[in-house]
Amino acid sequence: MNRKPKVAIIGAGLGGLAAAGAILRAGCEVTVYEQSGSLGEVGAGINLTPNVLNALRLLDLEAGVLERAFHPENHVFRDWRSGGVLFRAHVKSQYLKNYGAPACNIHRADLHAVLRSGVPESVIRLEARLTGLAQTTDGVVLDFADGTQQQADIVIGADGIRSSVRRCLFGEREPVFTGNVAWRFTVRPEDLPQGFIAPDITNWLGPGGHVVHYYVRAGALVNVVAIHETDTWTEESWALRADPGELEAQFAGWNSALFRLFEHATPCFKWGLFDHAPLERWTVGRASLLGDAAHPMLPFLGAGAGMAIEDGVTLGLLLSKGDVDPVQVLRRYEALRLARTARVQLGSRARAKENHLRSPLARLRRNIGFRFRQWFQPDATLHRADWIYRYDIERACGGMDADGVLKEG
Repeated sequence: MNRKPKVAIIGAGLGGLAAAGAILRAGCEVTVYEQSGSLGEVGAGINLTPNVLNALRLLDLEAGVLERAFHPENHVFRDWRSGGVLFRAHVKSQYLKNYGAPACNIHRADLHAVLRSGVPESVIRLEARLTGLAQTTDGVVLDFADGTQQQADIVIGADGIRSSVRRCLFGEREPVFTGNVAWRFTVRPEDLPQGFIAPDITNWLGPGGHVVHYYVRAGALVNVVAIHETDTWTEESWALRADPGELEAQFAGWNSALFRLFEHATPCFKWGLFDHAPLERWTVGRASLLGDAAHPMLPFLGAGAGMAIEDGVTLGLLLSKGDVDPVQVLRRYEALRLARTARVQLGSRARAKENHLRSPLARLRRNIGFRFRQWFQPDATLHRADWIYRYDIERACGGMDADGVLKEG
């Protein structure tokens, strides 16, 4: 192809906007198709780790994120009942030194706004619900619910766990309920006793569940997420109103400090956690997937949004390398991203089991392991996630041959 490809991105969430910004910087024409009638993000807090900040730096968006975020001192595991510290990882003092970027907590809507600032309004099409796509020798034809058609050289499905693009490429595949339900709410610090919430990411681990809380919006809000195992779930939603009494009942017997938080769970929302097994492939010809459409993740490593942003920046870097062939670019993209994201997916599942151990003996063994790590590896990351945080997108994109095969070393 002797011109830059025209790229269609389906979905204007975090991953779709990151991809659009990165691909625009590569000099390509981009259109983002969003099925809703307005842009915005629901949900609340997100953890952003150093690899994500390094990726955002490549889009000149790191400063905007850091300005809106909260910068935690530590990442702490606590016992569900006693509140005793099981492990403390030093975040603020170590991450910038070790990984070239800090870690921070940000409100999802604030992150979405920063990513949106890197994409002109003119490239976003609202109320554009994809119903089908067909590939030709010259490109891809997209069909939309309003009867219109659009053409592109490359199509990227960034349309979430129930992706229409994935369905078009690989057939119907329903997400699987993981047996976990999450409650979320935010609290104003002034509604709590002074100093009640430490400037940390705090994760309380207990039988069949955990509770995590941290500041967002530069300390103006405390974000709380409580996850507990259950046998059934009938809906998947980010905006299902929940009864705070149900939340308190699920965590009966846990530390009283948590119930001081639960008293402020108005409004409170809940959602079921779903995922898919890692896909063997994301790409068919000129179409591929990104973010939750490719690799939906449980939140136990705090890496889902980060992986979507990495996906988008990777695409932009690959498309910036002179004249490119759409099929070859997507082959390279998949080769770079599939194994890494699958490892994070499976690691998130494993972390869920370790966080929610029901056996007192198993919890004791785990906690003794934490204690040994605290003694002998005091600067270790809490999730043993050094391999996630050190990732260098520019180096990775430069480490492939012309056929999209990763070079050794």
